[in-house]
Amino acid sequence: MKNRKLLVIWCLVLTLVGCQVTETLTLNEDGSGRISISMDMSEMMAFGGDLGDSLKPEKMDSIMSMKDILEEKKDSISKLPKKDQERLKKLENYSFRTFMDTETKEMFFDLYTDFKDIKEANDLMNAFESSGDFIPSMGPGTDVNSDPASGGIMAVNFSYKNGKFVRDAFIVDEEKHKMQMDSIKTAEGFMSSMKYKIKYTFPRRIKSISVEDARFSLDGKTVEFEKPFLDYFKDPDVLDFEVELED
Repeated sequence: MKNRKLLVIWCLVLTLVGCQVTETLTLNEDGSGRISISMDMSEMMAFGGDLGDSLKPEKMDSIMSMKDILEEKKDSISKLPKKDQERLKKLENYSFRTFMDTETKEMFFDLYTDFKDIKEANDLMNAFESSGDFIPSMGPGTDVNSDPASGGIMAVNFSYKNGKFVRDAFIVDEEKHKMQMDSIKTAEGFMSSMKYKIKYTFPRRIKSISVEDARFSLDGKTVEFEKPFLDYFKDPDVLDFEVELED
């Protein structure tokens, strides 16, 4: 029950101050790998507040499977339209880690999954993006069928072929995106300090990248860069990039 409540908090916490979202991808030569979306809320914990005081126990490090949550809610999910059931099913392979230590003021959430092909990363990433309406309804006392999602607002496509990797984010529904932008105008001041960080590791050394301010690991295989979260929310193209690997 506590883990489920924390998952709801993680999905709603994008409106809070002092958080950083990190998208991490590790890619193998055959196109398999792992992708994760994590949120570091340690800065917010350091400032205290009701959220930090209400989360118990004081120390926690747990992992739960989205498959277990979907199995528990299968009766409600079965009442949803077929396309929404299929979208939720793509979340089955996700795992959700919660780490919190109120003594050291550390707290982060990590949603991750392994994939066998980069095309699966497309499906899994977009399934998460488009299923936001479902996740909050998985809290206690609510029904997953009460607010069915009608599709995502943004999506991401990955491709990897002949040593060339591309990340391409785009807006799926312009009308929904505009409505969402209008709804967060009052929270822009709080969200202005948030960052969206990219951290990708490739199987070979990076030969070139289309990002000017990127930082590289000593072995040249890992690249990092970040943008203000609001910039990405307004225009997902700001985190688009191409990478060419050495032979």
